[in-house]
Amino acid sequence: MKPDSRLIQDEYVCNQQLAIVERYETFLDYVYPILLGIPRKHAILRDAVQRAAFGQVELFVEAGKSRQLSRLYTADAGLGLLRFYLRFLAAPKRELISQNQHKTAAVHLAEVGKMLGAWIKTAREAAKKG
Repeated sequence: MKPDSRLIQDEYVCNQQLAIVERYETFLDYVYPILLGIPRKHAILRDAVQRAAFGQVELFVEAGKSRQLSRLYTADAGLGLLRFYLRFLAAPKRELISQNQHKTAAVHLAEVGKMLGAWIKTAREAAKKG
């Protein structure tokens, strides 16, 4: 028996989740090589930022699968954590990433944040309708 080559579409994955993960991947493509360049003596910080950055994808997927508004707020909090890490890395006392790198990464995150905000708004309205 020949295996079915068609893709099985997960009925619970919403379009907003797919779009936000694609946009977030642009952020990861930009920031990951930068994080790899952080000196070894800052490995604990670098690893924490990497865990937060890649953990964010899980938050988006879980939010899409569960369809719970609280999971969307958790994903939003994750973006807040990433913003903190970027500011911390770019602070003049450390300068582990340049101000330009920080600005570019922040722009990528802001785009994702806008998409997440729209997703939260849609989910909130759907919850009110019942």
